[in-house]
Amino acid sequence: MEKSKLTFFQKVKRYRTLLLMCTPAIIFFLAFSYAPMPGIYVAFVKYNYRDGIFGSKFVGLNNFKFLIQSGKLLELTKNTILYNLAFIILGNVLAVFVAILLNELRSKWFKKVSQTMMFLPYFISQVLVGILVYNLLNYDYGFVNSILTSMGLEKWGPYSDPNVWPVLLVIIYLWQQTGYNSVVYFAAIMGIDQETIEAAKVDGANGFQKIRYIILPSLKPTIVILLLFALGGIVKGNFGLFYNIIGTNSLLYPTTDIIETFVYRATITEFNFATASSVGLYQSIIGFVTVMVSNFVVKKIEPDYSLF
Repeated sequence: MEKSKLTFFQKVKRYRTLLLMCTPAIIFFLAFSYAPMPGIYVAFVKYNYRDGIFGSKFVGLNNFKFLIQSGKLLELTKNTILYNLAFIILGNVLAVFVAILLNELRSKWFKKVSQTMMFLPYFISQVLVGILVYNLLNYDYGFVNSILTSMGLEKWGPYSDPNVWPVLLVIIYLWQQTGYNSVVYFAAIMGIDQETIEAAKVDGANGFQKIRYIILPSLKPTIVILLLFALGGIVKGNFGLFYNIIGTNSLLYPTTDIIETFVYRATITEFNFATASSVGLYQSIIGFVTVMVSNFVVKKIEPDYSLF
């Protein structure tokens, strides 16, 4: 019987083993992604604990005025999107580059040591990263300024200069995340048919030609899919990174303030579920639209690489 003519239950029976393997993931998404969706309603009510979500007074879009009336909505959204674009684009490019370099290493021992060393920063707490950065860049006794003064140069004060932090934050993010992100691409490279690579070598292909004509085209589907997934969080900032490094230094807010840090400071004295939910809904809607548009474009260009 042709696959296209199978009924739903016949497909379930035929692929029961694969479905059983997917069951934990299906339960996870049902429990933590789909079941909580009715809770979106809290963004449109004046929430109180006694009446609960659906018993609280409906206030429409009043909770969204929090961001709009702040006068910083466009600036916060711009900062968040630009940082995430830098993280996504540069992060993926560097991760692919690192994965290819690891694949080209011939010493298995050195390859494993390199992977481990690059993987370690991912497990460092953002709090420790903030402390490390502060001790490196502190004006009075930071490591960088200690070197500069020992060389007879003037001290550098990055904590009073907002213009340098977009570059610094991107560098810090790449240092911490590249090793982890490269694992997926390295695994994809390991899945490439080795006979194709060997045949290319026999035909006289050198290392650069192998990378350009075999490895990179083979990684293209993985790169596109990971980019589409990442675009879903284009308006969701890395709160731990920004807050632990920038803290409450208002001099740096023009170039480092993102939606999460602003909302945290604004609601730290009196937390409000409705306000936080309205901000989260705003971020989710933009992320959803971004993914749908991006997927539509990818589907028009290369249907096999789209999410659906």
